[in-house]
Amino acid sequence: MQHLNEHVISVKTYFIVYLSLMVLLVVTVAVAFNNFGPFNLSVAMGVAGVKTVLIVLYFMHMKYSPKLIWLYAGAGFFWLFMLILLTMGDYLSRGWVPSIN
Repeated sequence: MQHLNEHVISVKTYFIVYLSLMVLLVVTVAVAFNNFGPFNLSVAMGVAGVKTVLIVLYFMHMKYSPKLIWLYAGAGFFWLFMLILLTMGDYLSRGWVPSIN
């Protein structure tokens, strides 16, 4: 049973998002087989970020959620960013890691 405040997303929208994700999948594979020099990680993470946004907005129904849910989701992504940042800071500051230069 649906609640009165739930927004219904059409099948057409889901199909468009699905096709977009399939196109981005092809882009991801293409990025993996091409050399972008120092931008390899940036391009791959950019494509992954776009896919993440599509999934969170439409398949997890964040687009029509209350602002409090947005706050909690944002806090989760901020926490993930902090964990990655701290891990990379530790990894790159060790003496046994080869230099990036």
